[in-house]
Amino acid sequence: MDANDVVTITRRDFLTTTAGGVGALAFASLLQSNGLLASEAGHANPLELRAPHFAPKAKQCIFLFMEGGTSQVDLFDPKPKLNEMNGKKLPDSVTKNIRFAFLQKDTAVLLGSPHKFKRYGKSGIEMSEMFPTIGESMDDIAVVRSMHTEAFNHHPGELMMYTGVQKLGRPSVGSWVTYALGSASQNLPGYVVLTAGRAASGGNTMFSSGFLPSNYQGVVFRSQGDAVQDVSNPPGMTAEMRHYGLDALRDLNKMRQKVVADPEIASRIASYELAARMQLSAPELTDLSSEPKQTLEAYGVDRDNGGLKTQRGGGPETFRTFARNCLLARRMIERGVRFVNIHHASWDHHNDLDSDLLFNCRVTDQPVGALLKDLKQRGLLDTTVVVWSSEFGRTPLGENRPSFTSVSGRDHHPNAFSVWMAGGGIKGGQVIGQTDDFGFGIVKDPVHINDLHATILHLFGLDHTRLTYRFQGRDFRLTDVAGKVVPQLFA
Repeated sequence: MDANDVVTITRRDFLTTTAGGVGALAFASLLQSNGLLASEAGHANPLELRAPHFAPKAKQCIFLFMEGGTSQVDLFDPKPKLNEMNGKKLPDSVTKNIRFAFLQKDTAVLLGSPHKFKRYGKSGIEMSEMFPTIGESMDDIAVVRSMHTEAFNHHPGELMMYTGVQKLGRPSVGSWVTYALGSASQNLPGYVVLTAGRAASGGNTMFSSGFLPSNYQGVVFRSQGDAVQDVSNPPGMTAEMRHYGLDALRDLNKMRQKVVADPEIASRIASYELAARMQLSAPELTDLSSEPKQTLEAYGVDRDNGGLKTQRGGGPETFRTFARNCLLARRMIERGVRFVNIHHASWDHHNDLDSDLLFNCRVTDQPVGALLKDLKQRGLLDTTVVVWSSEFGRTPLGENRPSFTSVSGRDHHPNAFSVWMAGGGIKGGQVIGQTDDFGFGIVKDPVHINDLHATILHLFGLDHTRLTYRFQGRDFRLTDVAGKVVPQLFA
């Protein structure tokens, strides 16, 4: 063809060619968002999807944390012998080398449980009658009655359950999972935290990304007003004004990043970009008006406190807040959020155990039970692992602190406590581990917190010994230098 020849392109040719080009761009964008195409150098999305070590069972997690120490002998691990021996001492040989937080072991006696247990599901597993709605899903639940930890005070115990060690500055389990795998959600954080009841005693240290880039820290969503602080434009600032301001910050950050190559600057850039997208996605997420009336009623979003007085677990508003959090967790899972943490405080029942337990069980039973059923009927439970946990348990001995006028509660107990798991590859309708006749010590299949973390990572297709991050010359991991997977839990 001569250079001077004129090439005639019809409108149809132009539209066909253009459509093909747009399609190719869209396809490339999809590949990149799914971690199958490298991002532009220097502009990688820290939450882009990454491949696990092996085929996963779980893709997402809802981690229900009951701060304070749930009483296993009143809720998950029935002990008829404890009731029979109520008011009697344990042999000194049992408590000889045991350290307690508050009770005086020389004069402490066994405290039986007034709470009745019931067999649930075809599996017939016993659990407290105060969890009737959760109990309806018992055949999907695996109860671990042989958990143990070294921590016997709250903040170290919470750090242990969240981060694998009793030290500040380590990444939480949610941060490790999102660091390893990224998140399918384009417009929401990969790791979200929802709270109810009292403020978390350890603050945000439990949801921290530690030495991992800050993109992987838990983002706390609020129960009222804006889901995230400052996500809306302040009064007097238009969307255009904020757009120009954020663009200026992005350009300045990129200029500085070219000079110092600080990964935290790259994290900051990505966080600002995510925040801009969340201005549209967060209000839509938290608007429950599209949910059917029967769904709202099932979760108890508009319920009241049923006449119960304010307890350690919060005031009357806690009933609605916790229910809303459970429904929001399901909506986040639907939108691709990798890890959702629901944190409820407090279950720290040193006294007034009976009234406080009733309050907390009423707060949590209906919404958690509804969540399990909702996930299952939507086909989400198969790939979403749900974990119910606390930092430790409570003693079968009554707490006889000198300042107490009566013995009506239990002290901290790290030697034996219970957690449960469901979905995401978990074999339901079974009990793992066994404690002695009083729920004091473990007699079969002990499971350490590091083992629990190793198992959660395994469900996500991650080898806990290979998931490491080099910091200050050492390769760190969630399970520290311990941990073993619990294969009995797998379906």
